[in-house]
This record gives sequence, structure tokens and C-alpha cells, in this order.
Amino acid sequence: MSEVGSEANPLRVAIVGAGPAGFYAAERLFKEKGLTVQVDMFERLPVPFGLVRFGVAPDHPKIKSVTKVFDRIAKKPGFRFFGNVDIGEDVSVEDLKQYYHQIVFTIGAPTDRNLPVPGVEFTGNYPATEFVAWYNGHPDYRDYEFDLSKERAAVVGIGNVAVDVARILVRDPDELAKTDIADYALEALRQSNIKEVYVLGRRGPAQAAFTPPEAKELLELNGVDTLVLPEEAELDPLSQESMVAAGRGVVRNVEIIQQMAQNEPTDQPHRLTIRFLVSPVEIFGNEAGEVVGMKLVKNELYKTESGTLRPRATDQFEEMPIDLVFRSVGYRGVPVPGVPFNDRWGVIMNQEGRIVDAETGEQVIGEYTAGWIKRGPSGVIGTNKPDAVETVVHMLEDLQTDKILHPAHSQAGAAEVFIAEKQPRFVTYEDWLRIDEIEIARGQEQGRPRVKFTDVEEMLAVVGK
Repeated sequence: MSEVGSEANPLRVAIVGAGPAGFYAAERLFKEKGLTVQVDMFERLPVPFGLVRFGVAPDHPKIKSVTKVFDRIAKKPGFRFFGNVDIGEDVSVEDLKQYYHQIVFTIGAPTDRNLPVPGVEFTGNYPATEFVAWYNGHPDYRDYEFDLSKERAAVVGIGNVAVDVARILVRDPDELAKTDIADYALEALRQSNIKEVYVLGRRGPAQAAFTPPEAKELLELNGVDTLVLPEEAELDPLSQESMVAAGRGVVRNVEIIQQMAQNEPTDQPHRLTIRFLVSPVEIFGNEAGEVVGMKLVKNELYKTESGTLRPRATDQFEEMPIDLVFRSVGYRGVPVPGVPFNDRWGVIMNQEGRIVDAETGEQVIGEYTAGWIKRGPSGVIGTNKPDAVETVVHMLEDLQTDKILHPAHSQAGAAEVFIAEKQPRFVTYEDWLRIDEIEIARGQEQGRPRVKFTDVEEMLAVVGK
């Protein structure tokens, strides 16, 4: 038989997950000179783009424009999209091994890390992951309900997701009406009674995990007083010391935070307060089981042996009235049946993208991972590109040494026949383009970029599935 990767015997790669990491992995594979590759991308939902479609805030259209890059990748000869195919349910990993030389898992981190404090069981305590998916029209979350009749909300965490949640809660709904936010979410936010939002960070301003553009945006919100307590904007001695070697983003963040600290409260309809060096230690509830308050501990920073600044609790506490809690303390991956998983870290067991056996540490031949499910939920959309490239470089190295799977059925047609048997309602990329076209047309009627389908059956119906 011809060498794998030749025109006569193309390298067959299955990419599980149609988010940024998956597309960047495909892009790198197609760029390899002298390699003939066929990429089949699998996605549980009928629509691609993962975090870009369901994680990026609707009022950040520039970030969503990266899908134009993904479109170009999808139009490469040798690329196929199998949407509405759930690996682990419709098709098993063992099934994939019969049709592909290499399998790459890029399924992201769809769930949240819990907040380990008393009172998390009270009504009104929500994962930020679910709120984000809800307002972005994710089919799994379209029927969720968030009680926005309350007045005071706390967002626990201080990364970009936490800032997105806070901003959406206080942003003028008329401004959101110009975005691709889900219709039901827009209507709920129009009825919202939330007036105050607190963003709670356990470390100081120099360790804030949001990016400067996100921070600056908070200063420019219409009808919102954005505040920071002056004493919490000041850098402690260890943070001041760390600023000597700090990057431009950290320096800019601190500048913006200290600018916020100069703001005085006015009579704006909404108030957004960012707190630093505080951690929730208990959530209070009433007799009806509803959140009514929160106990915070004041933190101080200390330097670890590795030189990292970490927070630790002091003996200073405060209580604040709160009606809603959105916990944004990190996304978390979920396991794929048959794939080694590190439950503590919430990632697939791997070494630089090569999946390894959980017990022996030996490489699992032919299986790889990239993106958040590989490294954890860190970075921005673009961070997934070098991450995916690292994985693909190892895949190409393994191809050279024949450390690949040798499937019984390595023809593209055989895989499609098998998938059609397992899931006859699979969605092609051409089907997605039709869904995309209709969403954009619906949006144009309302002066919006698109009006999303949020129901899987509706998506399938418009493409005759």
C-alpha cells in the first residue's frame, strides 16, 4: 500500500469538536507541504464554531469575525463537517479508530468549577457558564431561567467571562438589541430589575485576569457608574515589586483600575463595583431558600517558593446584601468515554497534545488533543492557534515514525456511509451555510448581524433533516 499521506493514501484525521482549536488544527494540517490529508470534523450540535458562537459576548462582534478564517479552512479540498454527531453517543471512539489514522479531541471545557462555600445550594446561585450559554442561544440552555427580578448581583471571579456577565447585566438592552443575543435573553434583560453588580476578585489589581480592552469597555458603558474602592486599587508592596517585570497588559489594567477608583457615584440607573482581594466564604439564604447575602473575607498576597503571588485569608470579614450570585471561577472539561481524563484538572491526559494512558503515562497511539480540553480554560480565542499547532507538529512527527492507527477502512466514502448509518441526520458544512444564510437574513430584517436558531430541531428542519 502507498505511504500514508500520499495522494493515493491520504492521511485521514478525525477532529472531534468544531471550535477554534479544531479549526486551527485543521489549518495546520492543510499547510503541511507534501502531505495529502483528509479532515473530518465532528460536532455534537448542527452548527460549528463552539466558543466563538456560544461563548463570545454578543456585543463583541469583532472577535466573532474570526469565523471568516474558519470558513476558508472549511472550504479546503479534503475537509468535511459532520454536525449533529455526538462522539460517545452516536459514534464511539473505537468506531473512529476503524476509519482514521489520527483522532484529535478539541471539545473545549463546557461546564464550570464549583464554588466550595456553604450556601451554594440556595436559589439564585448560578454558574456563569450557563448564563453565557443562555444569552448566546446555546440549544442546551435556551430553556434555562435566571431570576432577574432582583436588584443586587455578585459575579465571583475576575476574568473576561466574569466581566462579560457583569457587562451584560448592566448594559442598555437597546444596545444589546443591535447584537446577535438570543431573543429570549434580550426580552428577559429588558424586564431585568438588576441595579447593582459586584465583581469579586480574590487577588489584587495587578493579578486581574481580564484584558485591558474588556476593562476599558466598563468605563464606557452608558447609564453605568463603574467604581473601584480607592484603597483596593492601591498595589500592595509585593504587587508593586512585580510591576517591574510586568507586561504591557498588566500595566494597562492597573492604570484603568486606578482610573475607575477616581470615579464618584452619581445617579446613573446602574452601578458596577469591582472589588479586589476578597473571597466569598459563605452565601446566606432566607427561609424560602433564596440568596439574600454573602460573607466575604479580606485577602492578602504572599509569594510562593516559585515566586507567584497567591492570596490567603486574613481575619477581616464583611457581609453584603446580595440577591443573585454568578460564579465565574473557571470552566471545566468533561470526559469522553474511552479517553484518559484527569478529573482533578478537568482535562484529557496528555503531554503537549499527545494523549497518554492515565496509569502508565505511555502515549495512546493515534489520539491527540488541543484547546481548553488539553491545557485548561486559559487564554483568548487566538491562544488556541499555537496550542493546536503544537499538537499537530507532534502528529506529523508520529506520522513520520508510523506511530499512527492503521484503520480497517481508510477510504473517505466508507466513513461517510458508516456515519450515515449511525446518525442519518448528520449536517454537512453546506447545510450549515444554509442555516447561516437564513440567520443573517433574519437579522437584516431587524438591523442585527443575525438572529440565531436556538433549537436543534429548527436547525435540522431548515436543511431538510
